[in-house]
Amino acid sequence: MAEKAQQQGYPLAPANGYARSDAEASRSQSDDELRRQKRKKWALYIIAFVIFQTGVIVFFSMTVMKFRTPKFRVRPANSFETFDVQTSSFNLRMNTQLGVKNTNFGPFKYGNSTVYFYYRGTQVGSAIIPKSKANFRRTKKVNIAIDLITPTSQASNSELAADVSSGIVPLTSTSRLSGKIEIMFIFKKKKSVNMNCTMELNISAKQLQNIKCK
Repeated sequence: MAEKAQQQGYPLAPANGYARSDAEASRSQSDDELRRQKRKKWALYIIAFVIFQTGVIVFFSMTVMKFRTPKFRVRPANSFETFDVQTSSFNLRMNTQLGVKNTNFGPFKYGNSTVYFYYRGTQVGSAIIPKSKANFRRTKKVNIAIDLITPTSQASNSELAADVSSGIVPLTSTSRLSGKIEIMFIFKKKKSVNMNCTMELNISAKQLQNIKCK
């Protein structure tokens, strides 16, 4: 009977119904496994992307987007238009340079200010600092001419006479710049930077030296 059916072109039925169901189950399991592998791959891609994005955000927040306080310093000077030093007095016109170091990824714009120079707590000179800006990741150099003159209250100061005799006159300078930092032309923050420097006036070398700023 089977031979007759085969001869007439009819497919033979499987001996039992298990052969077809096993093949279909195998294909179904294979498809499920492929889908699981794809889902795992997509999950790994998403996790990797989230980690990458988090890293980028942290990097920008810690570097580019971080607002840092600029540094304000007196720079060494060895140019004097007037250099008159007596036993217990001095009259100097000094050409010096101030530096505004901006480490931000955006400009620091500041307004007018004044720098003051002192000899052992007594003011001996001051100069105007015009408003300007320190570009991002740059140091703004400000040239000023300042008169350092001993006040009459120091005319009989024995300590000044000793300093002049030693050839080294200690000076200090203070100032404050107030302005605003702009990052990416969108984010802005007000910042103020203080200058607090100590230095020495070397009389024989006619220069400002050993400048230390906080």
